[in-house]
Amino acid sequence: MAETPGEGSRAVPAEPDHSRADSRQERRQSRWATVLAVLQRLLYGAITVAVGWAVYYFLLLRLSRGFEQAWVFLPVWLILAYALLPRVHKILSSLYIPDYFIGRARTGDGVLGDPVNLAVVGPEDELRQAMTTAGWVEADSLTPATAWKTLVSTLMGRSYPTAPVSSLYVFGKKQDLAFQREIDGNPRKRHHVRFWKCAPGWMLPGGISVNWVGAGTYDRSVGLSLFTFQVTHKIADRTDEERDFIIDTLRTANAVESVYIIRNFSSGYHHRNGGGDSIRTDGHLPIIDLNPPERHGRRT
Repeated sequence: MAETPGEGSRAVPAEPDHSRADSRQERRQSRWATVLAVLQRLLYGAITVAVGWAVYYFLLLRLSRGFEQAWVFLPVWLILAYALLPRVHKILSSLYIPDYFIGRARTGDGVLGDPVNLAVVGPEDELRQAMTTAGWVEADSLTPATAWKTLVSTLMGRSYPTAPVSSLYVFGKKQDLAFQREIDGNPRKRHHVRFWKCAPGWMLPGGISVNWVGAGTYDRSVGLSLFTFQVTHKIADRTDEERDFIIDTLRTANAVESVYIIRNFSSGYHHRNGGGDSIRTDGHLPIIDLNPPERHGRRT
């Protein structure tokens, strides 16, 4: 049988040399990185054990003396909700949640948060101008003072249109911008959206370049997190409706040049966010191309 041209004379691919030794500097850097990582984990683990012991001391030992010590439930809840459980979640989530973009924001504990359901093309000044023209207000930064003001406003039912939003993380950093619309002066209910600036040259899966990714949800009430028992806003599960509402407000303000939808960007799914709230999404990702600010509010 005749051979195909070149058949039988193909060069054998060279195998990679896995036996090549690293340089002395590379070995030293790797060794120090390993030592620091181990020390960091040991310290974090020791603090977590200490916090767990504090819960044991306050709850079990105090209550063993009788129910007149029931006041200890308050410090136990504070330690459990704001120290122990977040640390446990952070340790566990670092083991099983991948550290790269998967279309979900993360809480400070590393737990999966709200779905990333928007992307924007345009610089920061255009995005800020577009959102404010569309009736959104920029949220205050989260500080002890604004957190206290939020707590008082929520308990007293006082309006706080620029109340801060909790920090969620994409690309390993918290949101760069956050906007919201309070409902009827009620601080417990609001539309809100977080935006994270993309690094230069970064692209969405599939090779599409954008400047921002965002996560828009609707706060329907205030309650306790299912995972940490912290006081938090509870979101409505139909996150696609909030995503589409944000786009509609921008279109009404003529702040949008075009909207391109990546269909089935992720599988449609039902899940829970970092606070334990149900979420559902069709998996589509709209990409909003913004109008220049001088065209906002004008019809062409």
